[in-house]
Amino acid sequence: MKRLQDKVALITGSTQGIGRATAIAMAREGAHVVVNGRPPDSATDGSAADDAAVEIRALGRQVLVCHADVGNRDQVVKMFDQAVSHFGHIDIVVANAAFNIKKRVVDTEWDEVQSIMDVVMFGVFHTCQLAAQQMIKQNEEDRKGGKILINGSVHADIPVAYHAVYSMGKAAGKQLCRVLAVELAPYGINVNSVNPGWIDTPNERNFISEEEIQAAAKTLPWKRLGTVDEIAAAFIYLASPAADYITGHTLVVDGGLELDWGMLTNGLRRE
Repeated sequence: MKRLQDKVALITGSTQGIGRATAIAMAREGAHVVVNGRPPDSATDGSAADDAAVEIRALGRQVLVCHADVGNRDQVVKMFDQAVSHFGHIDIVVANAAFNIKKRVVDTEWDEVQSIMDVVMFGVFHTCQLAAQQMIKQNEEDRKGGKILINGSVHADIPVAYHAVYSMGKAAGKQLCRVLAVELAPYGINVNSVNPGWIDTPNERNFISEEEIQAAAKTLPWKRLGTVDEIAAAFIYLASPAADYITGHTLVVDGGLELDWGMLTNGLRRE
């Protein structure tokens, strides 16, 4: 028996990076998957969701693609309605979608602050609240339990220049995890988060060069960046029955980055 056999998992921001790796990993473990990406405004946006769906179907799992901006409450509501209408229930929700603009606090425009927080903080809230409401309803209909998971970041715990707004949002998500875990414990619904360290994703190349990334990676305690599959593995564990007695916890998967993060303060800054 696979660890997530016939569960229904909704993962926001699952067209690339950690989200996509998690969607594929959950499908391999037997879950049917709701793939989410932003409403397509280009051929690339649309094809990324379709490509993920093709890969999931190839694993013998059912898949539903829902385009929604997680910062838009109405779109998130519609996504949950579509998922429940299609599958009948939702067992696992991963609030993964993220967005960042790397600037100093003094240089950040207010509309940039709002854009980041709409996704990193309010998007997580929308996703988790609607997941909780649906799972409580299912609990009352004798479908017990549920797993709500948040993709956080070590930025929730350590101060890194050029990441102030993003860090605020991630810190808020960590505390939401703890509070929601307390509130949902009577229903047997687990709420946990994963704090990745520096992970090798395509988005990293939007900010610094490949050479800078590889040089910086050698200064990390594990001497390399983490992989999206390693973060997906953490989500698989927390979504599985093996983690049924774990709630309100943040699992740090960072190769020891929080033990020695001086390089993030001293290097890779752009004036």
